[in-house]
Amino acid sequence: MKKVYFKYITITITFFTLYACFAIKNQPIKNTEWLIGTWENKTKKGIIYESWVKISKTELSGKSYKIQESDTTIFETIRLIQKEDKLFFIPKVKNQNNNQPIRFLSTFVSKDRMVFENQKHDFPQIISYTKIKKDSLVAITSGMENNKERQIKFAMRKVKE
Repeated sequence: MKKVYFKYITITITFFTLYACFAIKNQPIKNTEWLIGTWENKTKKGIIYESWVKISKTELSGKSYKIQESDTTIFETIRLIQKEDKLFFIPKVKNQNNNQPIRFLSTFVSKDRMVFENQKHDFPQIISYTKIKKDSLVAITSGMENNKERQIKFAMRKVKE
């Protein structure tokens, strides 16, 4: 009787472990939820903010903006969307790409880092976010521009959950 009971428990644990691994692997957007909140990047031209909210279980929405006195200027809106087991980073940047969104496909997603690529885009071709600590991250845009490699880093600090 003990052997049958032990065998049943072992099979049940194995099943739930495999299911959990499969579910996490096929839900890469869950690994990006640490982005939710408002982040700031202090620059010479002022403070740039990036805010993220959860829209649904398969989508986050973000925006980059600057606040001057009582005016808010939005530079970019972003959709982070999961379709099946693929994750897409879709920015729409003011006065770029005819104001059309550009799609970047994830090439790497973990609990503290994500990398998106679109080799056909002019610049950047790669966008990455790396969580340094709970309240800090580094976003990097990189790629080739005018036959030269270029990289722009944005160190951000979380200012609001």
